[in-house]
Amino acid sequence: MNIRPLHDRVLLKRIEEEEQVRGGIIIPDTAKEKPQEAEVVAVGPGKVHEDGSRSPMDVEKGSRVLIGKYAGSEIKIDGEEYVIAREDEILAVVG
Repeated sequence: MNIRPLHDRVLLKRIEEEEQVRGGIIIPDTAKEKPQEAEVVAVGPGKVHEDGSRSPMDVEKGSRVLIGKYAGSEIKIDGEEYVIAREDEILAVVG
């Protein structure tokens, strides 16, 4: 896969939480909440200002981050699900 996000956008892959079954009840995938932890797959070059300069990105490829449940746009590439979001939609860097 060769994808390069533009400007201040970041390509993320949600990290699925390990499924815990309590009392023998299995929760279907449709009822589960979206994971809020993600791994940065690709990073754009940074936001362009009016004077032509760029802001450096605070995250880099391989970083683990926290995002909102409904942050960004969900896309599917080669059968894999990803989220493409602006850097300001990232809530925190983990670790």
